[in-house]
Amino acid sequence: MNATDTNPEATTHPATGSDEHTGGGRIPLQRPVTGRMLAGVAAGTADYLGVDVTVVRIILVVLTLMGGAGIPLYLAGWLLIPDEGSDQSLASEMFQSLPARER
Repeated sequence: MNATDTNPEATTHPATGSDEHTGGGRIPLQRPVTGRMLAGVAAGTADYLGVDVTVVRIILVVLTLMGGAGIPLYLAGWLLIPDEGSDQSLASEMFQSLPARER
């Protein structure tokens, strides 16, 4: 392969240097398996935004201490952001597992 051959499907993310396989130009929002402390919400958000994970964690701690908004935001992220390698979030899996109501 020479230097003029490019793969339009795989591009490199400028902030993280990781390969992307999405057509939108951004890495998908997902909770990674590696680099997580609790559920991976801060690590996934940091990867998506292209910032250091410590910045996101500090913001969540400050929001928690300044009124408690960090806890519901983290829980919402845990329920709504899918795991790495999964197409569905925990919330969508829970809703699909509920039996269909008959009227």
